[in-house]
Amino acid sequence: MKPHLQLRLREGVKHSAVGSWVDAIADPATAGPPFQPDVDRVLLGHRGGVLIAHEHTPARTDGWSEDERITGLHRVFRVVSLSERPFSASLIEELAALPVVERVESGLVASSPLPVATALSRQPAEWAGELVALDEARRTTRGGAEVVIAVLDTGIDPTHREYADRLEPGFDFVDIIEGADDFIGDRLGADADPTDPKVGHGSHVTGILTAAGERMPTGVAPGCRVLPVRVLGSLRQGDHFIGAGLVDNINSGIKWAVDHGALVINMSLGIRREGSGLPHVDVIRYAQRKGVTVVAAAGNDGADTLYYPGALPGVLAVGSVDRDDHVAAYSTWGAQVDIVAPGTEIWSSWLEGGYAFATGTSQATPFVSGAVALCQSLAHDAGTRLSVADVTSILTATADRQDRHFKTARAGHGRLNVRDALALTSHRLRGTGHNGPLDRGRRRVPVPA
Repeated sequence: MKPHLQLRLREGVKHSAVGSWVDAIADPATAGPPFQPDVDRVLLGHRGGVLIAHEHTPARTDGWSEDERITGLHRVFRVVSLSERPFSASLIEELAALPVVERVESGLVASSPLPVATALSRQPAEWAGELVALDEARRTTRGGAEVVIAVLDTGIDPTHREYADRLEPGFDFVDIIEGADDFIGDRLGADADPTDPKVGHGSHVTGILTAAGERMPTGVAPGCRVLPVRVLGSLRQGDHFIGAGLVDNINSGIKWAVDHGALVINMSLGIRREGSGLPHVDVIRYAQRKGVTVVAAAGNDGADTLYYPGALPGVLAVGSVDRDDHVAAYSTWGAQVDIVAPGTEIWSSWLEGGYAFATGTSQATPFVSGAVALCQSLAHDAGTRLSVADVTSILTATADRQDRHFKTARAGHGRLNVRDALALTSHRLRGTGHNGPLDRGRRRVPVPA
């Protein structure tokens, strides 16, 4: 992917038919120009030419759905330079000043520091599962295959013994700017192979969620399915690798996961805000309208910092506790933190069929995503489905408080308790009489306008 812009037209502006940027990678003829006369005129000033395509693909073959239109996803386009020349500030300003344009921003590469994994010799302990009462929770449910958890991450080891039979066909949205030599492995061209070439982070997260328990503790929701979505490439930084990817491609991964059946999205990542808009806000609104719960890592800087999508309203932001049930010193804190879960020295699956310990809010996040999936599994068995607001209220109401306060800046509503969350879910489902969807809370989820 060469330098690009994200452009959003105003409502009602007519334009020529174009395909998505994923389509344009395979066939540039699906893209514009011609696109829209005023936009085309300004873009003539960019030397080397451009391609213009939709940022997203419609969920249906017959056009954009009501939810896509309400959230404005049908009006978002990607303007890609056909040369290595970046777009000038004056051209971006000229585009932004057009009456037909609502917003235009440069495409940004976002990086997410990842925990360093160590293959220690000591045996993996069951302390994390014990802390959140997993053994007792499994007497109620181990999750159902009808509930799909999307893991948006660095990809996975697709043949790992712990979860290979639980994988749905995934996708790789990593398409980094050409010439980015510090990226290792697959970095160009979206495709249907979400294999992680180097990092291991996504495999670690997936094991925590759904591991069979052969050489590690059984996953939180081993009966559920996983949809692997690779949105972070492998960027060398000194002696280590970090996950990095274009913000726009992460957005594409979120929408794709929603459109391909995910009921829960695990994002063990977070980026700081850059530019005028809030990262991921439109696609998160879309996910919430579709009833999909997004669970995200709060961050690992040990400060009061906003990382997205965790800081967006309606997203469950997860902090980390250690073996002593204390909020970890590295765990990012603030009003955005909803709940905490075990995240320190967690043993899980790695690359090449291996295993490793890793530490971070990235490791805490799948404990919460797995709990959401278990609650939704109970609802499915009862013939219904929990709304995003229902899930959030269940997990926060049953969390074990760190003190007498209802919510604190460091621990949110408290530490996850899966057993009690399932008990409350069962109680609420009995209250509905199993006669209809327990969906009354959807419109109460606060989302940005």
